[in-house]
Amino acid sequence: MENTASSKKHIINYGLLLGILSVGLGVVIYVTNSYTEQNWVHSLIGFVILIGTIMYGLTAFKKANEGYITLGEALKIGVGISLIGGIVGVIWTILLMNVIEPDMVNQITEAQRTQMIERFPDMPEEQLNQSIEMAAKFTSPYIISAFALIGNLFFGFIISLIGGLIIQKKKDLF
Repeated sequence: MENTASSKKHIINYGLLLGILSVGLGVVIYVTNSYTEQNWVHSLIGFVILIGTIMYGLTAFKKANEGYITLGEALKIGVGISLIGGIVGVIWTILLMNVIEPDMVNQITEAQRTQMIERFPDMPEEQLNQSIEMAAKFTSPYIISAFALIGNLFFGFIISLIGGLIIQKKKDLF
């Protein structure tokens, strides 16, 4: 079974597309000054971008491969797309938090402090400071980037598995 389409080409092209769309969403979130608040809509849009780009890449590969794609190829291509897209997203996050908006971690921490005071007005100051200190450890650019990349790969695998099971079509041996 020799492939007529290059999986490498599809991984790079659609991975870069995923990265560009993810960075575009990140720019919108930054420009609208929404990065200090966790909003489920942003997560939903990012997830739809991930699903759409991976499925678009899988179907494009299947079409270029004479209508055939195996589950293994779908997993390889989908995880590859999510890896490339995740790397582009990580570069954006590090650039944003270290160069464009170096005070972002402090702004996020302050927003968390405000939210905690609103939710738990009777919380002692010492406990509040401990909670904020713990949360601050998870808001460094590198920790955020690591979790984002791992999440991208995990969901990329799940999407590729489900999508591959749906669209797979193997070539007949005879």
